[in-house]
Amino acid sequence: MKPVVVLDVVGLTPRLLEHMPRLARLARTGFQAPLGTVLPAVTCSVQSTFLTGTLPAEHGIVGNGWYFRDLGEVLLWRQHNALVRGEKLWDAARARRPGYTVANVCWWYAMGADVDWTVTPRPVYHADGRKDPDCYTYPPELHDELTASLGTFPLFSYWGANAGLPSSAWICRAAEQIMDRHRPDLTLVYVPHLDYDLQRHGPSSPQAAAAAAELDATLGPLLAAAAARDATVVVLSEYGITDVSRPVDINRLLRAEGLLRVHTQAGMEYLDPWTSRAFAVADHQIAHVYVRDPAEIPAVAKLCAALPGVAEVLDAEGQAAHGLDHERSGELVLVAEPDAWFTYYYWLDDAAAPDFARLVEIHRKPGYDPAELFFDPAGPGAAKGRAGLALLRKKLGMRYLMSVVGLDAGARAVRGSHGRLPTDPRDAPVLICSDPAAARDSIDAVEVKELLLSLAGLTPPAPSPSSPTPVADPTPVADPNPLAGPTPVAGPTPLAGPTPLVGPTP
Repeated sequence: MKPVVVLDVVGLTPRLLEHMPRLARLARTGFQAPLGTVLPAVTCSVQSTFLTGTLPAEHGIVGNGWYFRDLGEVLLWRQHNALVRGEKLWDAARARRPGYTVANVCWWYAMGADVDWTVTPRPVYHADGRKDPDCYTYPPELHDELTASLGTFPLFSYWGANAGLPSSAWICRAAEQIMDRHRPDLTLVYVPHLDYDLQRHGPSSPQAAAAAAELDATLGPLLAAAAARDATVVVLSEYGITDVSRPVDINRLLRAEGLLRVHTQAGMEYLDPWTSRAFAVADHQIAHVYVRDPAEIPAVAKLCAALPGVAEVLDAEGQAAHGLDHERSGELVLVAEPDAWFTYYYWLDDAAAPDFARLVEIHRKPGYDPAELFFDPAGPGAAKGRAGLALLRKKLGMRYLMSVVGLDAGARAVRGSHGRLPTDPRDAPVLICSDPAAARDSIDAVEVKELLLSLAGLTPPAPSPSSPTPVADPTPVADPNPLAGPTPVAGPTPLAGPTPLVGPTP
């Protein structure tokens, strides 16, 4: 049984491989294949498909977040593995080989996953509102083991205006250390670096090529460590990022039509999902639209279809065609045009926006906000000044707000997005494997789970032989001469020697 190392290199595409000589070399010595993704092509949905071998309609992860109908709240970026339904990769592996060990280094829905080693970003939330960088680990002692040699997890490099290479470098070094000291059979590693400059500047920008090259260099030691263990390496991506230029304000449309409602506190407007007739959970190029009254679904669908930037409106039948028909999905799912993406913005006047709109606040916003990747483009110098003052207040133990995110100016600055199914193979996800014997022309996301099991030498157990169908006893016939024994039944002409009985193959 060979160890397997899986690198989820977010945003990796054939186009970017041209700037990544180490990964390109791995593809040449092993194999490279197009990887069919799922709708929505976003992290949580695609990773869950990789790990369960099923579509969102079965595993239930319909996006990076959704409207929790039983709570009456929009929640993104939850972390509990129990949200993902179905048999996970590690469950299948252990069913075939008890004792199979797994390390999860920053793949999503890590908390509570039945693996042997877990590392996932988790800030320290202080009682006074301060947030400090840190990570969660299982077992707990792994935390000090990693931070003693690598330092504190660089959370503010993992997301936000300062997001960049240090977080991916830390993750790769953590994976190396776990592989060296604990030697897991399967190591899952999430590497987010390409997500940042590709969304900021677009995949066709010089910054995207530079990000690909620097990540390739960062992956070098991890690839070498895997080779030293004679591990099979799989590199895959969840989606490809494409160039965009148009933010689409779906919630503002719904509000203008009287469908979305807000409530106001301290002069700030908050989405009111309890009383809204329709509202959208925006997630890159996908938006789940929740419609309270089924009778209004056709009218809401027609309204959304007329909004510039909307390419498709999927009703229940349309969602079923994509394997997205799940109770967590909206009554409608919108797909953006290739150059467009959906904002979560629901206010009509920036003066009424909630204070968290200008913060890096992924858990309070009722939708995804890529503007968090920028210091406010309307005044980046002033935004950096506010950030410096906030850091000073933090060091002094005072309350602070890191108010650096632009609103409409930030949305207009975004140049890359994802979520819809790709149209150009060069901008689509890709899978690379170091084992040429496993080569195939293409692979779908639902096939990744079984591929990883086969690369580990964990083939499916052979089906148990079927038992012969029992034959009903013949109706007994009265024997005219019971003392003479049963009347013999005529059979086939006997062959020389006894005829062997053919049983099931062992």
